[in-house]
Amino acid sequence: MSEVTLGGRYTFPGTSLTVHRTGYGAMQLAGPGVWGPPKDLDGAVAVLREAVAAGVNHIDTSDFYGPHVTNQIIRQALHPYPAGLVIVTKLGGRRPPDKSWQPAISPQDLTAGVHDNLRNLGLDALDIVNYRVMGSGHGPGEGSIAEQVTVLSDLRRKGLIRHIGLSNVTAAQVAEAQTITGIVCVQNSYNLAHRHDDGLIDNLARQGVAYVPFFPLGGFTPLQSSTLSSVAERLGAKPMQVALAWLLHRSPNILLIPGTSSVAHLRENLAASQLTLSPQTLAELDEVVAAVAEKH
Repeated sequence: MSEVTLGGRYTFPGTSLTVHRTGYGAMQLAGPGVWGPPKDLDGAVAVLREAVAAGVNHIDTSDFYGPHVTNQIIRQALHPYPAGLVIVTKLGGRRPPDKSWQPAISPQDLTAGVHDNLRNLGLDALDIVNYRVMGSGHGPGEGSIAEQVTVLSDLRRKGLIRHIGLSNVTAAQVAEAQTITGIVCVQNSYNLAHRHDDGLIDNLARQGVAYVPFFPLGGFTPLQSSTLSSVAERLGAKPMQVALAWLLHRSPNILLIPGTSSVAHLRENLAASQLTLSPQTLAELDEVVAAVAEKH
């Protein structure tokens, strides 16, 4: 695929890191519940290699996926890494044996997490590390993140991290972090039907900071909408492809990291960046938000 069909290029602010706007999220490479090895390790390796062969040069991961498993698969599939590949990881969580998701936010936790990522990915330094706030459910947690961002900033000065991002945060937390260090990306839950971050996205776009929606297709409760389905049918596409294309149209600072463990599904996701949505279609899709708001 050409870079045009991957949504064009984006350079993270204040960096030399340029990626195609459609990337790949590696969470689904681990076993069920993001725990343990996948049933089909060869299939997981094949998905990663197919993504890179198709032009993907932005991979999102974390060492608490598995835990450790996803990063080890990335290393097995792609190391030594091709020039220009940007691997973005995240810290702030851990997975104890009961398979729960727990905060890991002390200076010791964060430092150990950086070293775990370096070891399992086979790297000397991490391109971008997002500090992930482990809130209740899938929404952001409140409160100061100054201590954690300061720890990452110190690790950056030591050369273990090149750039810092945030995940699952409020606009106030973004502003607080930016008083401590440069922030190159923000990764929050956002999609066609759940648009709580509209104001934040526009503010970050003015600053040139990337916004990376997780759960771009609804996550554990996939997007379902008759409007989405009818638009997709009219365009000869699948509803989830339209939902991804809408995100690319939403703002030029949005980067996509849809995940999958299937090569066929990967190809569908990447093809979404080829869809052109007219102003009329975009207006029609905006009705999806209104319909969701009425239900709630």
